[in-house]
Amino acid sequence: MSHNEFQAARAGRLAQLRAAMARHGIDAYIVPSSDPHLSEYLPGHWKGREWLSGFTGSVGTFIATANFAGVWTDGRYFTQAETELAGSEIALMKIPGAASQLHVDWLAANLAAGQTAAVDARVLGLAGARLLKDALAARGVTLRTDIDLLDEVWSERPSLPLEPVFEHVAPYATVSRADKLHATRAAMEAHGAGFHFISTLDDIAYLFNLRGADVSFNPVFLAHALIGRGDATLFVLEGKVPQDVRARLEADDVHLAPYANAVHALESLPEGATLLLDPRRVTAGMRAAVAQGVNVVEAINPTTFAKSRKLESEAVNVRAAMEQDGAALCEFFAALEPLLADPNRAPLNEVDIDTRITAARARRPHFVSASFSTIAGFNSNGAIMHYRAEQATCAVIEGDGLLLIDSGGQYLGGTTDITRVIPVGAPSAAQKRDYTLVLKGLINLSAARFPRGTRAPMLDAIARAPIWAAGIDYGHGTGHGVGYFLNVHEGPQTISPAVPPEPHTAMEPGMITSIEPGIYRPGRWGIRIENLVLNQHVETSEFGEYLGFETLTLCPIDTRPIDRSLLRADEIAWLNDYHATVRARLTPHVEGPAFEWLMLRTEAI
Repeated sequence: MSHNEFQAARAGRLAQLRAAMARHGIDAYIVPSSDPHLSEYLPGHWKGREWLSGFTGSVGTFIATANFAGVWTDGRYFTQAETELAGSEIALMKIPGAASQLHVDWLAANLAAGQTAAVDARVLGLAGARLLKDALAARGVTLRTDIDLLDEVWSERPSLPLEPVFEHVAPYATVSRADKLHATRAAMEAHGAGFHFISTLDDIAYLFNLRGADVSFNPVFLAHALIGRGDATLFVLEGKVPQDVRARLEADDVHLAPYANAVHALESLPEGATLLLDPRRVTAGMRAAVAQGVNVVEAINPTTFAKSRKLESEAVNVRAAMEQDGAALCEFFAALEPLLADPNRAPLNEVDIDTRITAARARRPHFVSASFSTIAGFNSNGAIMHYRAEQATCAVIEGDGLLLIDSGGQYLGGTTDITRVIPVGAPSAAQKRDYTLVLKGLINLSAARFPRGTRAPMLDAIARAPIWAAGIDYGHGTGHGVGYFLNVHEGPQTISPAVPPEPHTAMEPGMITSIEPGIYRPGRWGIRIENLVLNQHVETSEFGEYLGFETLTLCPIDTRPIDRSLLRADEIAWLNDYHATVRARLTPHVEGPAFEWLMLRTEAI
């Protein structure tokens, strides 16, 4: 589709939506970036915000009125949104962080008493729905949650995915399904609940030791689950679960039911029953379906805590996956760097980076897929935090500058996420300064110790301190939780100033989190260095238990763009120790050019 054809199609979609709004007496229609499971990455069926606006970022809220249309998103996507919304009437509405509710404030300020706003409750989080309803009610605005206008105007809406479900088995699944269900029921009992409803796909995949391919990059499948004291029901699309897997589920008293029956199951709960559900991980539509007379206990899903705290048996598998991932990256960089240095080479672009790095990972044992869409940004594109290269518009990598590569893999024994920046040609003094400041931030937090139970957002400033000292900041969080052959972004811990330091964000042993400070100069360059780390016990003193980080990611950090005058002796020691570990761990897995590259890039400075 040409640019003009795309602009015309987008304008036509918005016109169709407004016509449907007029037919139903709706003054403002809201399309969140969500699905009935509140997923971050969505199956095509629920990419309505992208279909209407053309904005492809993973976070954003679209709102249309008769004379206005806008997308609310945060600083990670400003440059991307400006580019993708250009030429349309859709405004970019900038918000300070992904959890911001500024679109709610806008609706309350711009709708008048007697008007009606609408949103599909099936894809609206319960907590957000309560906030929206209260804000609009205070202005005399009616909120409808019983209508999905996308079904009315999106004639070619994708169907629900039908990829098969498969089991995650030993030695990678180190705890049985029966044991996980037993632990979940113990947590239910502590809440006095006889039933527990789960909609979040990673919680379900973890609990039942099942995986799927319904969502790009995340090995999950569409399902809801209702756990009782003696059995459990998994609501999944028919035909997705093979017969042998179904039989093993039944042996664990896990019964299958049609995906659409989840609502009916909630409506049919017996009067006087007590249901545990997580208000941050269930939609308003599902909450509304709970039968009258059922007592509802609202608390975080027990599985959210359980899956975030990796057992040592799982950590062993993660370390092995990191070695394979690091070996793949050695092969990739060993082949890439000579190409970049060859003045007679064929043009190499950012899309080529994704193709080459995925191919290198695919040659490693137990690789399943990429864990997200590779971000390969050269110079100015590196300043777009969630940049996605496309063949028609991507940059050719030539001349002097910095190439940022953020990538990851899904392995049966773990999930990886790593960012490295390499110089192309001769980096400038300003680029070296920024690179070294980012490295200092990474080292600062990687070397930190902190009391067990410290709330993750409180650690953010440790990484930012060296960058702040130079009068610089970055517009994203410093770290996110990472799953175990699950979602590359998981909670409950997030190292970010935009997240409230609530009790459930406490850092506990076994959690895997990214550390990824950055500096972004729009139109010039972007730098981010990222490792994954594991919370581990360090010591117990008279002041309590202290945790520190084991760095899991194994790949050299390029030393060529470092301004050594900015590094302290202890920072140089940390980097040299890290590179000694990388060399020792990866040497058995590489040979030839990859081995030679590893030796070169892990030399002490």
